[in-house]
Amino acid sequence: MSGPAAGTAVAATTTDVVCLGESMVTFLPSQPGRLADVPSFGRGIGGAESNVACALAAAGHRAAWVGRVGADGFGDHLVETIASYGVDTSAVRRDPVRPTGIYFRTATDRGTDTHEVAYYRAGSAASAMSPANVPYEELFAGRVLHLSGITAALSGDCLALLRELTAVRPGRPLVSFDVNHRPHLWRGGDADASVLLELARRSDLVFVGEDEAEEAWGIVGAEAIRAAVPEPAVLVVKRGSAGATVFASGLRPGPRSSNAGGAENADTVTHVPALHVDVVAAVGAGDAFAAGFLSATLRGLPVRDRARHGHLMAAAVLTVPGDLTEPPARDHADRLVALDDDAWGRLRLGPGWTAADRASEEVRTP
Repeated sequence: MSGPAAGTAVAATTTDVVCLGESMVTFLPSQPGRLADVPSFGRGIGGAESNVACALAAAGHRAAWVGRVGADGFGDHLVETIASYGVDTSAVRRDPVRPTGIYFRTATDRGTDTHEVAYYRAGSAASAMSPANVPYEELFAGRVLHLSGITAALSGDCLALLRELTAVRPGRPLVSFDVNHRPHLWRGGDADASVLLELARRSDLVFVGEDEAEEAWGIVGAEAIRAAVPEPAVLVVKRGSAGATVFASGLRPGPRSSNAGGAENADTVTHVPALHVDVVAAVGAGDAFAAGFLSATLRGLPVRDRARHGHLMAAAVLTVPGDLTEPPARDHADRLVALDDDAWGRLRLGPGWTAADRASEEVRTP
């Protein structure tokens, strides 16, 4: 099968979000320091799309992850761990020849010069995903299909697959795309910039960091990014500690018509400040933000509340050592999202905050 039929429709489904991409076993250091000096590592999992699926499932949504892993113990661990969050992994395929990808990282923030990551993913099972071997029926069965630019960088076949999945056709689910620019994954030249821009413009809901837009596209500022990516109905520009700016021309989870709505309708622009967070580890926050925003989108909440839920989900991950954690209970998150602007601005969250209930909830001045 070379791709979905042009008339493929979204069947009646019990799935909210389907996430497609590579997940890997990650080895986390037992102590700070260079990889050469770390004596031992704990095992975890990592992968942008599977992180989103796990966070959504933990938040009470019906999420599925579609990927390709090796017929090895690491593949077993990935599938079992992701499933333990309540994610449907029934469409994951096992590759009898290629291995499951793994990587090692240091404990420092990935944005610092001392951060190291050693990837062992070349020729991985996930890099063999293509239009010929993925289960399109399962991919198109959700209300939302979530993708990222990482997959496009894995191989030519993976890029061809993302082009198939972002092609506008009747019955296509809402396509969510996180740019996730990873320069080290690309094979040189400027192909990454043009490919990521192409895929973003073919999607319905796009997440992009202000810093990565400047690095990949040479574009500075949220308004300029929107001018370069006018088609998506919703564009979320993540601005780090400054918060997020959301350009929205209307977005409802469901099939998309052949017309791109974002290019024809005037935007509403919403800026939502970030929270003050006592950061433990700055990994997985972007995936968590996307999960929080998608969760609120599925619930039909206003744009401001979608971004606030994104910030809260990111804060949950920022205050733990790994990429995944239990999100705050929905009623707890909803109470925080409902705070007025002044109280939201004074909110400070540290380790353990997700366990707070109404009696212990604290708003502190940073």
